[in-house]
Amino acid sequence: MVETSKGTEEVGECMGYNKLTPEQKRVIVDKATEAPFTGEYDSFNEEGSFICRRCNAPLFSSKSKFEAGCGWPSFDESFPKAVKSIPDPDGIRTEIECANCGAHLGHEFLGEGLTNKNTRDCVNSLSIRFMPKGEELPKIIHE
Repeated sequence: MVETSKGTEEVGECMGYNKLTPEQKRVIVDKATEAPFTGEYDSFNEEGSFICRRCNAPLFSSKSKFEAGCGWPSFDESFPKAVKSIPDPDGIRTEIECANCGAHLGHEFLGEGLTNKNTRDCVNSLSIRFMPKGEELPKIIHE
């Protein structure tokens, strides 16, 4: 069982979600952060979509990805209603999670002036999976 913004739930295969490695679980379920400049999508610039590693929900277009120099993939826009923003327990930051399954994605930062949209969704590579343009997206897994 794990506590998420959607309440207490079992995590993993028994709910039908994609199987996670222990490292992915640490980030997605336990809300840890991967080390900066180590994720596979930090300096990644191919055309396509980024989906939730846990439930396959489409989250971001590669067109919204930009180089923020922070060590994590950064996006200035998500797909409509794909990402949920909630106050972080630290009382300072805003956590972002998958709106479908509650997977921890990273944090949202506003007002930095890095793009015209003035927002940066700083995302753990372990929380997302890239789907190349033209490749069929996998079915979204719902609770």
